[in-house]
Amino acid sequence: MLHPSFSRMFRHVGLRILALAALTGLAIGCADPADAVDGRDVVFDSQSYFVVTVDTRDEDIELHWRNPDNGQPFSTLETLKAWTEAKGRHLAFATNAGIYDREFKPLGLYVEDGKTIVPLNLAHGNPRSGNFSLLPNGVFAVYEDGSAEVRTSEAFRAAGRKPRWATQSGPMLVIDGEINTQFDNGSDSMKWRSGVCAKTPREVVFVVSRAPVNFHSFARLFRDEIGCRDALFLDGTISQAYTPDDGYVGAPAFMTKPYAGMIAVFPKRK
Repeated sequence: MLHPSFSRMFRHVGLRILALAALTGLAIGCADPADAVDGRDVVFDSQSYFVVTVDTRDEDIELHWRNPDNGQPFSTLETLKAWTEAKGRHLAFATNAGIYDREFKPLGLYVEDGKTIVPLNLAHGNPRSGNFSLLPNGVFAVYEDGSAEVRTSEAFRAAGRKPRWATQSGPMLVIDGEINTQFDNGSDSMKWRSGVCAKTPREVVFVVSRAPVNFHSFARLFRDEIGCRDALFLDGTISQAYTPDDGYVGAPAFMTKPYAGMIAVFPKRK
């Protein structure tokens, strides 16, 4: 049997522990939920996709190509993630931003924080030279007010709006509610693919396929399952995406190559 003084001491310590636990639980309960984008798996037409929805009222969408500290390309999602964490920023989502050339430079328009680093590319090349020349191609843009849109490159030029962040890629998957007529439903060109649409100016949807798919199936996912009137292909074969909850999804790691621009999503600063 414990001496009364020891009993009082243990009782006092126990009460303090319980009080601390209660306060901790209260603090956790009152804290904001963990900042995270809406990531989910979708099966459409027997194909599996990873779909991420970003609300630009809650999250900021940016583009990053070179590390401003040393001028070197980030090249990988992991390098970008490490840099943002070192800056005290929580990376909620990232994916490669579009097609680039043999010198690992964006092939079309690339705007980073209001600065046009690569101009709009309206050259009509040979479709056999790559997906970018499978017309029409398009632009994903985010503006100073946080609104976002996907448009054909010609429509983007005609509108004349200055974006804060933008990437040009191609081909367009869906144009004004119609599947790109260049696509063949029976095509055997099966690749991992990534794309983006802006369902509304504040609701942006990114998709990375979990297995190889053809362009027609990928476009129908955006139109018929997600409900996008305009959608843009970002990249194929090497495409991956990252979220803290899901890790890296998309193409197997051994198939990825150094990226040029990358899309990064962060919770808005409180």
